[in-house]
Amino acid sequence: MKPAGRPGVAGLPDLPDLLDLHARSLESAARLVDTVQPEQLVLATPCAGWTLRELLAHTVGQHRGFAAAARGAGPDLALFAAVPVGNDPAGAFRRSAMELAAAFAEAAADGERRLRLPEIRPDGAFPLRLAIGFHLLDTLVHTWDAAAALGVGAGVAAAVDGEPRLADALLAVAERVPAGPADRAPGRAFRERREPGDAAGPFDRVLALLGRDPAWTLPAR
Repeated sequence: MKPAGRPGVAGLPDLPDLLDLHARSLESAARLVDTVQPEQLVLATPCAGWTLRELLAHTVGQHRGFAAAARGAGPDLALFAAVPVGNDPAGAFRRSAMELAAAFAEAAADGERRLRLPEIRPDGAFPLRLAIGFHLLDTLVHTWDAAAALGVGAGVAAAVDGEPRLADALLAVAERVPAGPADRAPGRAFRERREPGDAAGPFDRVLALLGRDPAWTLPAR
């Protein structure tokens, strides 16, 4: 029997559907990382100060940190530290993504499980569905970051906008991401919120909530 979704996480689908969205988003991200060439790892990204290599190291660290949290780890920031991707960013990404997917699947058997996510809130814990939602958001925004660095960011936005259930889930979670000065300081993954344009689509609104400029392009060299 499939685990039932828990109530009380507004805007998110039930647990089986959320796990499906998350798995498909991880695979889309992995396919993009598969295309990265060694010389592209030095490219700038919308994450100010991070090259593509540093962005991928961050995402691998997030995979491992969320996996540890799903298995019951305490609020240890070191578990979320960036992991160097060396000469095999695609392999590092896929291995850590598989570890995370397995950990979330295991946690889904326990509908009451709560995850400690110290980067979001040092104390307390989050319901599993919301924690998966946070990582879903992180995955797709950083997929856009990488795609924008590679010149194909519009494709990510179009794909999300074409799937209303996914777009609604991302907007619901983006509204919950802490937005205080310390949370959006330089060096953090997200920056101060921006105002989306009147014609902004759903994913562009998500990007604006997290301090991204949907019109970002690679700086001229």
